[in-house]
Amino acid sequence: MGIQPQLIDAHSHFDDVSFDTDRRQALQRAHEAGVDQQIIPAIKAAWWPRIKQLCHALPGLHPSYGLHPMVLSDHCQEHLAELREWVDRERPVAIGECGLDFTIEDPQPERQQYYFEQQLSIAGEHDLPVIIHARRSVEEVINTLRRYPGVRGMLHSFSGSEQQALRLIDMGFYLSFGGPITYDRANRLHRLIKTLPLEAILLETDSPDQPCSNHRGMRNEPAFLREVLDVVSRLRNQPTELIAAQTTANTRMLFTLTPIFHQ
Repeated sequence: MGIQPQLIDAHSHFDDVSFDTDRRQALQRAHEAGVDQQIIPAIKAAWWPRIKQLCHALPGLHPSYGLHPMVLSDHCQEHLAELREWVDRERPVAIGECGLDFTIEDPQPERQQYYFEQQLSIAGEHDLPVIIHARRSVEEVINTLRRYPGVRGMLHSFSGSEQQALRLIDMGFYLSFGGPITYDRANRLHRLIKTLPLEAILLETDSPDQPCSNHRGMRNEPAFLREVLDVVSRLRNQPTELIAAQTTANTRMLFTLTPIFHQ
């Protein structure tokens, strides 16, 4: 086997309990697939200590602390003050996962909007990127971001239109893609992959969720990022080495990461 391209999983919930029984083996599989680093976004305050411990214990894992819109009932006002303290003390690579999700039962859009805007403010205060979740809410996210000029970040598992994508790129945001692009019927996502500037694209798994088509119904894991890379390469008709090099450079740029050098 030749040398694997160096990849970064821009969005991995590697702290999930589904990895508790084989996390080190999964990390080894990721390394064998060329995935040297992962961004680990939090979804609620109760799990921040677990992510901190995990990122300290295992090489190449980088924490991001935030409050996810899908678990709105787990959040309270005090968590926003705690988030500022955690960011000051722990120096994460990003704020998030935050954003808007209007697919959930009882979405409480005003409350979601409040927590999203508060986290954008924290990101701006600390000059950190944001990791944004947007389902049936891309337009609302764009409109919100316009009120926070200077805040940068990524929209993970992007599913909006080409027009929305280009507006976000013009605003300095990256768009991240994972398992959903590997499905044959994902025609809209395929068009995006073919047409968007490579300089704006990140690769992710969203492990353990959103598995590739080859792993439908199974737990997703960072090693499968190589399959996402292969699909992007095929859709764009560009070498995997080029896709890997540029998307890795994009991720390093956004999160201020340094390369890992192998002996």
